[in-house]
Amino acid sequence: MRFRLELFVEELDASVAFYERALGFRVTRREPGYVSVRRGDAELGLVPISRLPARGAGPGFSQERLARDRGAGVEIVLEVEDLLAAVDAVERAGFELAEPPRERPWGLRDFRL
Repeated sequence: MRFRLELFVEELDASVAFYERALGFRVTRREPGYVSVRRGDAELGLVPISRLPARGAGPGFSQERLARDRGAGVEIVLEVEDLLAAVDAVERAGFELAEPPRERPWGLRDFRL
């Protein structure tokens, strides 16, 4: 079994650039309206929100549902060997940290994008 996350994004090209330049992912599949990126065992599918239906009555995603509940209860964690090198790569690629590296109460040291 393989595990892949699908992320619905505002701007597909900008999202691909972020994962490539800041986090070292590489594109493994590209077609109109969908890009898959991978780094090691981590695989992400990137889909523009505009490809979703505007509204949906069922349990699936819609533009309306994502605008209301985006990211609620979800955290995507990428573990790296060298935290400070990862921070440096993100900043060199021109992206800002949402939160600098810090020790968490549960003993992990991380940063937020």
